Amino acid sequence: MSLVEKRNIPISLPVTGLEEWEATKEPLMTGWITSGPKVREFEQLFAERHQVKHALAVTSATTALHLALVALGVGPGDEVIVPAFTWVSTANVVLYCGARVVFADVDPLTFNIDPNDLAKRITSHTKAIIPVHLFGLCANMDEIKRIAGAIPLIEDGACAAGAAYKGTPAGALGTIGCFSFHPRKSVTTGEGGMLTTNDDQLAELLGMLRNHGASISEEQRHHGPRPYILPDFNLLGYNYRMTDLQGAVGVVQIKKLDQFIQERAKWAAYYSDQLKGVDWLRTPSFGSEYQHGWQSYVTFVDESKAPASRNQIMELLQERGISTRPGTHAVHMLNFYKEKYQIQPSDFPGAQAANDFSMAIPLHNRMSAEDYAYVVEVLKSL
Repeated sequence: MSLVEKRNIPISLPVTGLEEWEATKEPLMTGWITSGPKVREFEQLFAERHQVKHALAVTSATTALHLALVALGVGPGDEVIVPAFTWVSTANVVLYCGARVVFADVDPLTFNIDPNDLAKRITSHTKAIIPVHLFGLCANMDEIKRIAGAIPLIEDGACAAGAAYKGTPAGALGTIGCFSFHPRKSVTTGEGGMLTTNDDQLAELLGMLRNHGASISEEQRHHGPRPYILPDFNLLGYNYRMTDLQGAVGVVQIKKLDQFIQERAKWAAYYSDQLKGVDWLRTPSFGSEYQHGWQSYVTFVDESKAPASRNQIMELLQERGISTRPGTHAVHMLNFYKEKYQIQPSDFPGAQAANDFSMAIPLHNRMSAEDYAYVVEVLKSL
């Protein structure tokens, strides 16, 4: 390459270091390692940043989604609508509850659920809708709310910490919000997730559900006047608690969220400007009412103009030290769901196109200016 010699640029890397390592010392030294004061501090900071009354930390976005459905009473005989282009867990959690997954197509321009197709999927059995804020771009929540009416909306904001729609943060746009802290996300606790809601009763129920169904938390019991008395268990719950080791890391990470997003937004704008002359590569576009969280920078390969197929282009980039990925997968095209519901790929053409032609290129907070320039130069050279 003329600009810089060959590099090795991963698709994503978390930004963790001495500050996060130091933060874990307190729970290790005090002996309070399970869910406790550090998780509570993390929850408070997350709730403040996302302008919600309640935030409840759990083990992953998947368990957050599962608890959201359980709290809303989803069960056998119910239907839950999910976009056909999303990570598989968005659909899996519906089956955990014994309900039926109903797919809706996505808009291939935004990769988010298509409100027009959503409207066709609603029936008398629809118990909830899970709009996904894919790659950090919020779904069109005004239109989705208009179509949904009284049907609860569970935001799958796994990619969307810090994102917003018309000034309202993700997690405050629906009935319940669900977030991920996987290492590929903007902020991480290794594994981990968060539930958000403004509903006091739901928050109380979710708090019990994540802790085996216990009427009070372990921290409340141990610090109460009678720590030797076990709590009541009035409902079937789960062990979905985040540890204080993770919470301590989360406290450090959440304070860096806005800085991380600002850096990513700067380089996303650089990509969009530098790649606008590559006629076979469509870059992300969205309106001014959206504040993108930039978990990923996902492009769309137009194979009618491209020098090779999407998969061949990904292989060429890998050979030159640039990691890529499909944006995600179309769940209706995965063998399990294809066979379970007898679905054809063409049944959801927007999701099929996104599955076959989307391509994420590296965007994270450990990349240098030379890394970004190298990615651009290699793409232009193909």
